This record gives sequence, structure tokens and C-alpha cells, in this order.
Amino acid sequence: MRTGPLSPAFGWVTPRCVGALLIIAVLVAASALFAPALVVAQIAGAILAACFIGDLVLGPRRTSIHIEREPAGHLALRSPARLGYRISNHSGTRVWLQIVDTPIPAFEFPEQVVRARVGPNKGISVGLPVMPRLRGPAELGWLYVTVTNAIGLVARRWILRERVSIRIYPDLSAVERYGELARRGRLVEAGFRKLRLHGRGGEFDALREWTPDDEFRTINWKATARRGKLMVEQYDVERSQTIMLVLDAGRLMTPRLGPQQKFDYAITAALSVAAIAALADDKVGLMAFAGDILEHIAPRSGSAHTSGLTSRVYDLQPRFEEADYGRAFTYLRRRQPKRSLVIFFTDMFDPVASAATLGNLTLITPRHLAVCVLMNDEAVQAALRTEPTSPHDAYRAAVAAELLIARQTAAAILRQRGVIVIDVPAKDLTVSLINAYVEIKAQSLL
Repeated sequence: MRTGPLSPAFGWVTPRCVGALLIIAVLVAASALFAPALVVAQIAGAILAACFIGDLVLGPRRTSIHIEREPAGHLALRSPARLGYRISNHSGTRVWLQIVDTPIPAFEFPEQVVRARVGPNKGISVGLPVMPRLRGPAELGWLYVTVTNAIGLVARRWILRERVSIRIYPDLSAVERYGELARRGRLVEAGFRKLRLHGRGGEFDALREWTPDDEFRTINWKATARRGKLMVEQYDVERSQTIMLVLDAGRLMTPRLGPQQKFDYAITAALSVAAIAALADDKVGLMAFAGDILEHIAPRSGSAHTSGLTSRVYDLQPRFEEADYGRAFTYLRRRQPKRSLVIFFTDMFDPVASAATLGNLTLITPRHLAVCVLMNDEAVQAALRTEPTSPHDAYRAAVAAELLIARQTAAAILRQRGVIVIDVPAKDLTVSLINAYVEIKAQSLL
């Protein structure tokens, strides 16, 4: 991520120089009352002029300072990041620098500037902590550099005019942090339930002695009679199953819940499940839709496919338009005839959306195992927890109660029709969804 040479801009006097000029001006003014003050002012002016000329001669020159951006590395939404700068001073004098990076909407920038002191013929690396707040492609702008030397009377201001393209991905830190645990079949330390690599269903694996945690139906009575002790059957959990991630990218997914849009949370959770599913050798596909089908990726297995899936949808954005649920699920049934685990990310905050979700999800339950993923709005819960102190608060609480009841009713209907419903705060979505996926695999529900 290399920048070009410093471009000429302009120089300016520093506060130190301004302060010295003010002192000389005060001495000149005081000479009207005290004549020797004028002599002191003349001497101070001569010293200041000599120092000013010495500052100009000492430099550094524009060609003596080189600055380049360090590689930004992997940038993830709402994960602390660092913009690094490598400064090289090829002059014979020590310099003090200030670097101001052009603010862009994709980052939350701190208020302070980057400051550095670099010795003669030396280099240093400095960084600016930032917080990515918008997912997708972005472009870093110009750098504004101010350089002074030890005299510090003249500030040399230069500009690096090159732009650098970057990508901000969803935050998959849960997968990166606990991927090795998943490979060993243990997710307890990640806050998930234990991934049981052996369960009821799938292919027969072995017989073993009974333990108090085993179900009664797993006892093999013939083996028990032969060996004179309780023996149970152990089955391998089925592998290479198909997972379809279906993302509602319509109007209902555009609101923000705290620092992110609902769709951002959905993308993060979907790609996290895809990465965990790849470790279990499952085939993962993805479909996103609004008024039309925005993206369709056929199910495949392997980590390379998961990486490609992330690259294709990292910049996918919701649209402020009504989602066509009927068209999307018709497309899904046509493209995915094989039984699959369909994980549908949406929201249900109005009767039209709730009816569309109910009608279309229940159409696929005879063939597929459906999971409906919702993000409950903490603002609704806060309105219900707060005791009303004004008519506005009472109205707000009443609306929140109606929304909650309608949501709970729709979720209950979905569960009655065989749909697994996950309705949790947005910040808990990724963990809850991976937890549900692990449980589905362990119980061989698919």
C-alpha cells in the first residue's frame, strides 16, 4: 500500500514564531515609555530573523521526507483497526511530523492527529487507531503532512495525493477465534454448546458401554446380553449436508440497531455459520433478494468456496424496497430440490411482512428444515421496561407492546409449523445461530 512522493503545498509560520513576533511587538510598544526597550526589540528582531533564515536553510526539503502507507491488513466491520504510516527521514536534521489522514465515512477517526519525531537518516512506523463502521469497498484519501525542525519557526506543509483502495469485511472474529476448537469438536470455550461428533442418526459407528447421559433407546439389548453389561449404539453425525443461507435484503433490513444495520448483523452471522459448516464438510450456498434476486451462489463444500462466498457478498447492501418473498422462495424451491437446512434472515415488524414470511416459509418445510432468524430490537424492550411518565412514553410503550405481541404470535405460528425460530438481540446473533447449527447437526435433525 505504497504512496507517492510528497507534493508541494505551502509553508507557514509556527506558533513559536508568532509568539516571538508578539514579544518583539510588545517591546516596541514599551519603548514609548522605556527607550532601552527599543534596542532590546531590535536585537531580538535580528536574532529572530537569523533563526528564521537558519530554519529555512536547515530544512528538511520535500525530497528528504518519504512517507508510505503500511498494508492495512484485514479490516472487519466494528473491529478496531490501525492505519499505519512508515516515515523515512533522509535529511541530516531531526524532524517533527504531524500527519492528518482524510476522514472517510467508512471509518470512525479519532480527534487527535498522528505525531512522530524522526532522527536524521532514520525511519519510524506510526499508526492511527480507527474503527470501521461501513462494510464494503472504500478508498483512503490524501495525507496532509506538517514538518518542523529543531528551530521550529517554519512549518512545511505537504500533501500525499495518492488514494488507496481497501475492503471492509464482515466481522468473522468468532470463526477465527474458535475455528480450531471447532476442528477438535469443542465449542464450549466459545460460549457454544458442545459439538457432539457422535449422535443418534447417520451411520452406525461402534458399540460402547452405557453412561448415565445416554438415552434409553440407544441400548443394544443383544450386545448387552452377550457381554453382561449395558451397551449402547454410537452413530456418526451425517456429513456433507446442504446449508442454504437466504438473506432478506429489502426494506426491513435497512434500519440500524446501534452501530450497524440489521443486514450487517445478518451477513456476519451467515458467513460465520458458513465457515463453521465448512469445517463439518457441509455444502453451503447463499441467496440474497429484495424486489429481485440479488445474489445466488450454489452450494459447495470446502474452505476455498467459503472464502469465495465471503468475497462475493462482503459488499452486498440492503435496498430500501419491498422484498418479494414469493418470488424468492419460488426461485429457491426450483434451484434447491434436495433437502437442505434453509436459514432465512429477515424481520417481522409489520403484518404484511409477517404474513409473507409465514406463508412462504411453511411452503418449504415439507422438503427442507427451515430456520427463521430474527433480531429483536432492544429499543422495544427498553420501551416496555421503562415506566411511562408522560403521554408520549405511554403511547411509545403501547406501540412497543403491540409490536412484541405480533412478533411473538408470528414466531409461535412458525414453530407450530415446524420452523425453528431464533429471535435474539443483534449482538448475540452469531453465537446463537452457530449454537443452533451445532445442535441441529448433533441431533441429526436434517
